Amino acid sequence: MGFFSFMYPWGIALQAAAVVHFIRRRPETMWLWVIVFLGPPGALIYILMEMVPDLGLLRQAFDAVGRRKRIRQLEAVVLENPSAGNFEELGDLYLDEEQFARARDCYDKAISSRTMHADPLYRRGYAAIRLGDFAAAVADLERVAAQDPKYDLYRAMALLAHAYANTGEPLKAETLFRQATAMSTSSETYYHYASFLASQQRPAEARDWAQRILAKKPTMPRYLQRRERPWFRQAAALLKRLPAS
Repeated sequence: MGFFSFMYPWGIALQAAAVVHFIRRRPETMWLWVIVFLGPPGALIYILMEMVPDLGLLRQAFDAVGRRKRIRQLEAVVLENPSAGNFEELGDLYLDEEQFARARDCYDKAISSRTMHADPLYRRGYAAIRLGDFAAAVADLERVAAQDPKYDLYRAMALLAHAYANTGEPLKAETLFRQATAMSTSSETYYHYASFLASQQRPAEARDWAQRILAKKPTMPRYLQRRERPWFRQAAALLKRLPAS
């Protein structure tokens, strides 16, 4: 067996590690066949091509450690100094941690009748969307879009369109989606627009916008493909649900 006998049992460990990573990250399905049918050499190829580049994501884990430490500090600070700035910073940290209810509560305390800044309104609106409270999101994002229609590279406009789509305002949603997609190539915006079109019984148009997300993949650098992978999966799942053209 030569080299392969030397690899045993490390080859099994390589395959196990590769399969676990595949399940967690869900790259292209072909990689599973490479791992299974090529054995340890296939697992090694997968590790070099998919796992090693993902090591850059470890930075996010280290950032999360520092972020949670800062959260604990601010939670103590706001008890002594409940200023709008402290609550806004704490809300931003909760938002990064995807603790959307806590983030919104902090923004509630940071925003007052004297606060006209778009930033906390925008983030509170986004938190409301993630919590499924689209009516509240509309109220905040309308104020942001009124102040600056281009806010966050047109994402505020696109999120407002998404909120309109979920509060029974299809005409407003359509208008804003058209404006946002004319200026932005965000996969998030494309997916929300495709989902809206599907809900309006317009499957051909929905299919077109979902396919536009997947069409970006071949020309993207691999690091961007990794970042966009959740949208690729959602677009592919939406296409499967749509009736065949």
